[in-house]
Formats: sequence, C-alpha cells, structure tokens
Amino acid sequence: QVQLVESGGGLVQAGGSLRLSCAASGRTFSSYDMGWFRQAPGNEREFVAALSWSGGNTYYADSLKDRFAISRDNAKNTVFLQMNSLKPEDTAVYYCAARNKYTMGSHSYWHHYSYWGQGTQVTVSS
Repeated sequence: QVQLVESGGGLVQAGGSLRLSCAASGRTFSSYDMGWFRQAPGNEREFVAALSWSGGNTYYADSLKDRFAISRDNAKNTVFLQMNSLKPEDTAVYYCAARNKYTMGSHSYWHHYSYWGQGTQVTVSS
C-alpha cells in the first residue's frame, strides 16, 4: 500500500509556471506507475499525465503535452508535474495517483489507479 501527499499548488498568473510534487510513503514506490489527474468544479476528473514505474514511458493528455512534463525520482519516492504557460482553464484540483506496475489498460483511465492523494488546488488568474 502507498500513501500520497501532493504539494506545490497555489495561485499563479496566466503564463506562469508551477511545479507540483507528490510524495509517496512506503518502500515500494518503484513498483507503481504514477499519474496526475485534475478536476475543476462541475467537471469530470480529467487525465493529465502518467509515468511508468521505471520512468521510461510517459503519457500525456494531447492538449497538455506541450506545456506539462511529468517526472519521478524513485530514490526520493516523489513524482513531479512541471506546468508551464499556465492558462485560466488549467484551474483545478490536481490529484496524484498510483497503480501497480502490472496493471493492464490505459494509463489515462482514473479507475485503473488504486491510490490517490488528497489533491492540491491550482488557480490560474487571467
């Protein structure tokens, strides 16, 4: 089992950048694929990015891949989401999620993830 805690959210002006972090507990962090999702009020949970357990494969929402970058540091049990050129429509609660590396199926499906953080608010002002 793994527990996830996100940090790094906040208020930023349009065009700015933020780096989200997700710290995982436990000693088996490298056994998990990691993902970032977001949810704005009134909207469904939306896939942002994911990363395989080794960091060798990355997956992005098509609309975000030019501005967002996911990475991980297995030695520090942490996954990151670098967000650049932020837009007001990026405003949402951002969630970190983990799934066992043997899980089959698309990395973009939120229901394939077993563990979730509490979320961190990102607000982009125009």
